[in-house]
Parts: sequence; C-alpha cells; structure tokens
Amino acid sequence: MSVDKVVADPADAVADVAPGASLAVGGFGLCGIPGVLIHALLERGAGGLRVVSNNCGVDDWGLGLLLREGLISRMTSSYVGENKEFARQYLHGELEVELVPQGTLAERLRAGGSGIPAFYTPAGAGTWIEGGGLPWRYGADGSVAVASPPKETRVFDGRDHLLEEGITTDFALVRAAVGDRHGNLRFRSSARNFNPLAAMAGRVTIAEVEELVKPGELAPDDIHLPGIFVQRVVPVEPGDPRAEKRVERRTVRVGA
Repeated sequence: MSVDKVVADPADAVADVAPGASLAVGGFGLCGIPGVLIHALLERGAGGLRVVSNNCGVDDWGLGLLLREGLISRMTSSYVGENKEFARQYLHGELEVELVPQGTLAERLRAGGSGIPAFYTPAGAGTWIEGGGLPWRYGADGSVAVASPPKETRVFDGRDHLLEEGITTDFALVRAAVGDRHGNLRFRSSARNFNPLAAMAGRVTIAEVEELVKPGELAPDDIHLPGIFVQRVVPVEPGDPRAEKRVERRTVRVGA
C-alpha cells in the first residue's frame, strides 16, 4: 500500500491549526527553523498559540514574526535573549513564558514523543525551578500574575532530582534537508538540533523538506527520523524567500 504524505501547499498543511493550538517548533536560533510553515501560519492568522521551541527567533524572522503579530500567547523555551519584542511582551504581561533548562526541554520533548509521562533530572535542583515562584506571566501593574509551581523532588544516590513532565503538542513544525513521500527525514548537520525531538512530540507533525526523494532513495541508516512520526510533508520550492537561511548574529574576525 502506498502512503503519500506530501501536501504541496504550505497553507493547506497548516489549515487545521486552530486558535489556541499547541505547537512544538524545531530549530535553534535561526538554524533549521521551518520558515515556510511559520509564514503559512502567519498568513493564516490563528492566534493564542502555545509554542514550545528552544527560542522565539528574532524580531523580524522565524517565530518572531508570529510574536510580533500577537499570535503567540505562551512560550516554553530555554533561551529568549535575541528578541526585544519578546522581552517587551513578557515584561508587560502580554506573553506567558516558561523557561526550561535546555537539556531538560530536549528530554521533555523526547519523553513526550516516546510515551514517557515524566522523568527525574538533577537539573534545576536547589533553584527557583524546584521551589517555584518563577514569573510565568506579569500583570499590567508589574506584579506576578502567574508563577511556576514547585516541582516534586526525590533523592537518588544522595542527590536531589526534580520530576519533569514529558511534552506533547497538537502540532509540530520541523524542517529537514531531505525527506521522502512516506515522511522519513534526514537533517543536515547542526540543523538537526531540536527538529527530531519536536517532530516526535507533535500529534500531527508537518515537515518542510528542501529535497523530496522517492521512497527507498534514503538508505535506512541515513534516516534521522522515521516517517511514523510525520503526518505531512511540504516540499520547499527552490528560491522561496520564506525558506531563507539567515544568520542570527553575524560575527567576523578582524584582520591583523
């Protein structure tokens, strides 16, 4: 039986992302972000999105585009330092933010995608993450409207560990270098980052691929994410400006 998961139009691929949906989005900074799908969501205009991603892009690219239009209501991230609009919305009570240690965030996505409801980790023990009280959302007057709850703790080998819950989301948006019509994906170098983990966590995973190949052209050992985790595949058209690979912070060496 042939299983063809290709959706030619990005707008069709995200057409059922409803207001208030939860999304896991791959990428690290601007590396490996699903830019075509993010633009399709921007054009769709569904708001109140609850997004889980390592960061929120920059002010004028990536998830920052959705944030700028007020389409994101909550972010679960590990790093948010490159986006001034993000800081403004958070400090003015317009955006709820759950900050998670980076390794913990990666494992929460992997656990959710693997059917593991929770796990213990030493990361964050003895900090605000354990005791609760981290400001998730501020009020209009600057007070803390929503604070993080305390974590359940347990001692293993004499060391405190925190209970962290796995993450699953309604949808996941990822980007791959190569994919086939069955949804098998291969990522290129550092663009692999959070993409496989985000894909695992989504109940409906949509992958934009730079190169679409026929089933069987990807050798089994070359597949980074099997198609069982992917429901829709969107080919990226060559030269599509929405798929531009920008550099988040360009740094050059000064000549002698």
